[in-house]
Amino acid sequence: MTREEINKHKIAAKKLGTIKERAFLFIKKNINKVSEYDVNRFVLSEFKKEGMVTQKEYPTQIISFDQNTSIVHYYPKAKGSRIVGKNNLVLVDIWAKLDEKDAPFADITWMGYTGRNIPPEVKKAFRLVIGARKEAIRFLKEKLKDKKLPRSIEVEKTVRNYLDKFKVEKYFTHGVGHSLGIAQDHGTYFKFSSKTKSKMKLSVPFTIEPGLYFKNKFGIRSEINCYLTRDYKLIITTEVQNKITKI
Repeated sequence: MTREEINKHKIAAKKLGTIKERAFLFIKKNINKVSEYDVNRFVLSEFKKEGMVTQKEYPTQIISFDQNTSIVHYYPKAKGSRIVGKNNLVLVDIWAKLDEKDAPFADITWMGYTGRNIPPEVKKAFRLVIGARKEAIRFLKEKLKDKKLPRSIEVEKTVRNYLDKFKVEKYFTHGVGHSLGIAQDHGTYFKFSSKTKSKMKLSVPFTIEPGLYFKNKFGIRSEINCYLTRDYKLIITTEVQNKITKI
C-alpha cells in the first residue's frame, strides 16, 4: 500500500480506540439496561460520527457478554441478545475504515469486565493470550532482523506452539490474524493459517489476534494491528491491551 493509504489506516486505528473507550463507558452507564445488540448499535452510530464505515457484508459488530464471548464470531441480534449485568466479561471486536477512497480497514478486539474482582480462570486465560500475542511479535521481529519476510504458516505455528506448551492450544479455534483490505476487513493479501505457505508483504496492515475459547464458559481475544515497513521494521498501529479493562 502507499504511504497515504497506510496513514489512513493509522487514523482509522486511532478512531477505533476512541470508539472502544466510548463503548465501555456506554456499558458502564447502562448496567442491567442494554444488550449486546444495543452496544452494537451504539458503535455503529459512533462510526458515523467519526466519518467511518464498516464492511457492508458484515455490518453487525462482534459484541458479546459472558458465555457468548466463547463464540468466536458472535453477531448479536435485535431479539435475544444478552443484557449486560454486573460481573460480566465483555468482548468488543470492531472494524471500520475512513469513509474515503483508498482507505484500508482497522480492526481491534478488547476485553472488559463489569466488576472489581475478575475470576482467576479469566485472568489466567488472558495472560496466556497476551503471551501468545507477544510471542508472535517476538518471532516477527527476529525474522525481520535478517531482512526476511516470514511465511504466514510460520507465525501461525509459533503461536500454536506457545499455547501448546500450556496445554491450551485446542481452545484456539481460529487463525492468528489476517491482512486488512480496502474493500473488506479481511484483506486478500495474506492470512495466517496452518495451511497456507504464502509470505507476508511489506506495507500491508494486518491483525494479530490470538484467542482462547472455552465452550459455554467464556472466551478471550486480544487483537492489534501492525504493518511491516519497507526497511523491514514492524510498526504497531493500535493501542495494545495488557490488562482487562474494568468497566
